[in-house]
Amino acid sequence: MSYGGDYNQGGGGGGGGFYAGSQGGTQASPGGSESRRNRSSETLRPVTIKQILEARQEVGDGPFMIDSVELGLLTFVGRVQGVTEQATNITYVLDDGTGTLDVKQWIDADSPSDESAQNLNDKYVRVLGQLKSFSNKRHVGAHRIRAVEDYNEVQYHFLETVAVHLRLTRGPPEQFTGGVGGVKQQDTEMGGMGNTSSTSRLPPGLSDNARKMFLQIKDVTENEGIHVNVVKMKSGVPDHLATDAITELLDLGVIFTTMDEWHFAPMDLL
Repeated sequence: MSYGGDYNQGGGGGGGGFYAGSQGGTQASPGGSESRRNRSSETLRPVTIKQILEARQEVGDGPFMIDSVELGLLTFVGRVQGVTEQATNITYVLDDGTGTLDVKQWIDADSPSDESAQNLNDKYVRVLGQLKSFSNKRHVGAHRIRAVEDYNEVQYHFLETVAVHLRLTRGPPEQFTGGVGGVKQQDTEMGGMGNTSSTSRLPPGLSDNARKMFLQIKDVTENEGIHVNVVKMKSGVPDHLATDAITELLDLGVIFTTMDEWHFAPMDLL
């Protein structure tokens, strides 16, 4: 069963996971720069449009960087301000409150969509794709665009974006625990991420099947992750429902693919 193919439905991209681990710090370590670069280029990063517009390139045609980390797959939410349909592609103008950006989605002639792109006009959507530049103008090439059904997802995304930015620039929150008088530890327990379980950070509205499968994935500590067949067996989620559950978790960025498209790990492992 190919979860990469299922995730690609509607122009979807490959799996990925939000940054939440050892990449923290303002500078990449020289010894681990290549490993970090390879990992980051395959990881899904939540961003704002402002971050996209301010992403830099170390060389003219090199990869885009945010917080000194290579930007691979990205995801953001925004409100559609305009839609332009052409024979081969659709261009959306999105605004998330931090800036405005064009998002281009190529039309797959073999898999035509039943829904008109104009239906997304003036609605909030989530975009998964990659940052592109043409004639010195930036846009996102979308692998997938879907309407946001619950506005809480917009707020959740911005919180996730801030958490990732702080982790990459200041390090993991665990290093701030145990301060003088327990002040830092108290701050973390009340509002930080240091003592928060993986399941408590899952957004509202998650399906039961996705939650069951995540409970089997969240405690994985091996770099190669856990095979989807093991997850299905332990969670009791049947084959015909497991694909949607895995796609849901990938969309949210709480898991990512590891050694192949059948192995998954929680974002906390990064």
